[in-house]
Amino acid sequence: MYPTEIVAPMKSEMTENGFKELLTPAEVEETMQQPGTTLLFINSVCGCSAGTARPGVLMATQSGGKQPSRLVTSFAGYDNDAVKTARTYLTPYPPSSPSIALLKDGKVVLMLERHMIEGRPAQMIAASLQQAFEQYC
Repeated sequence: MYPTEIVAPMKSEMTENGFKELLTPAEVEETMQQPGTTLLFINSVCGCSAGTARPGVLMATQSGGKQPSRLVTSFAGYDNDAVKTARTYLTPYPPSSPSIALLKDGKVVLMLERHMIEGRPAQMIAASLQQAFEQYC
């Protein structure tokens, strides 16, 4: 498990911008069973991809266009039980952190895995998310 002092600023970046933390399996289950669209961001300390994932997600969610009903996040390597439960909703995709999933009525309609985030600028990640928001939200 990562030290709190490393994780806290990265968690705060999301919660200060409207994301609700899912810290327990029960919170994940309750959220994923709600109708509508949910943007799930599995946060990570990985600098090579999380460093563009967080800004990309925030650009997309602050764009002013269509938006998901819920914005939620859990932190890989820290919120272990919540992340494990969240990943059960992301099948058939393998565990990936960071990762960004848009779910509609509990089913994945867009999945951005780490290999789809790595090396891409935040603007490209935001554009992919905004396109999915327009289609599914």
